[in-house]
Amino acid sequence: MAKGNRKWWYIIGCLVFIVYIFSASRPIAEETVLKPRWITSLGISTESNLPLPIENFSSSREEEGKLLAFRLGDRFGYVQDDGKFSINQISSGYVSLSENFWAEYEALPSSIRIMNPRNELILEISDPQGYPFFLDDRIFILGREQNSLTALGQGGEELWTHDFPSPITCIDAGGGFVLAGTLDGAVMLLDSSGALVFTPFEPGGSRLSVILGCAISRDASRLAIISGIDNQRFLLMEQFGDAYRVVHHEFLSGGFRRPVHIGFVDGGTKIAYEREEGLGIYDILYRTSTSLSLSGEIEILDNYGGDGFLFLVTSQGPKSKRFVAVRYPGTIVIDAPFRSDRAFLARRERFLFLGGDSALASLELEKK
Repeated sequence: MAKGNRKWWYIIGCLVFIVYIFSASRPIAEETVLKPRWITSLGISTESNLPLPIENFSSSREEEGKLLAFRLGDRFGYVQDDGKFSINQISSGYVSLSENFWAEYEALPSSIRIMNPRNELILEISDPQGYPFFLDDRIFILGREQNSLTALGQGGEELWTHDFPSPITCIDAGGGFVLAGTLDGAVMLLDSSGALVFTPFEPGGSRLSVILGCAISRDASRLAIISGIDNQRFLLMEQFGDAYRVVHHEFLSGGFRRPVHIGFVDGGTKIAYEREEGLGIYDILYRTSTSLSLSGEIEILDNYGGDGFLFLVTSQGPKSKRFVAVRYPGTIVIDAPFRSDRAFLARRERFLFLGGDSALASLELEKK
């Protein structure tokens, strides 16, 4: 396709995306609105680093300088809160990405270069015997068979390695701990030295034992788990002294046979998780569970979920996405469709970042 034609497709894609953003930018509570801040095209040359000059979009400068990691289709990088990029490039291989680190690598890498969001080399790992993985501002190497995990220090030195009895199916980290679930249905919690905190926990209660989702609270006092197939279960474990005990569990019908979205949101007071019927929200303070029906399957789940709202993107098939806003305890207040092969959603407190095809936009939750 000619360069001129590509440019027009980028512009058309952005304009279409703007229409949907504005359709979603309506009151989502009595005193809260979504206010557009900026929209930019990922297809514009990275040398310009300028947002599209769309009228009525403003850029807030109070958060300028902070960088947000994004991945949208074959593009990835980091964008400032004012819409300017520090990195915006097409991936040529596999990519691991986090707030502070990124790495691009081959299927069987002989070495891995760990970079920071300013595109500066942090360290280079020779013969890694696996793939880079970033969690909780730490660098890990996931073994090639997905059954081992190695933690690295700032200089690339090996701090510890833990071997698992079967492939890892989910992993999360927080408070210096690492939580992992395995294909054979076990949950393991490792401390900062890589040692097991408790004997591997096996939830059971299902025809097939497998851990499909797991999350750890920021202070590592709570663990959330999605386990099993026929029937699938949601479990919450809390720390009592040196032990963790199940304080809540519920069956989720047949469930999924793939990794499931789950995470602590709203300052760790709630757990949002994917269930066969749509979305589940468990309120830890009130010990109540809410289930919401959604159109399509959850593709992206809000990683913050504060200020009374949770956002997500669902997919109903190729080019069919929906931007959804949920007001706690469980009311859908926005359900806006948009056409896109791919999507991106991230949250930084009151700022929301939403992407589709070649466009990336920022909105702000504003109380009036």
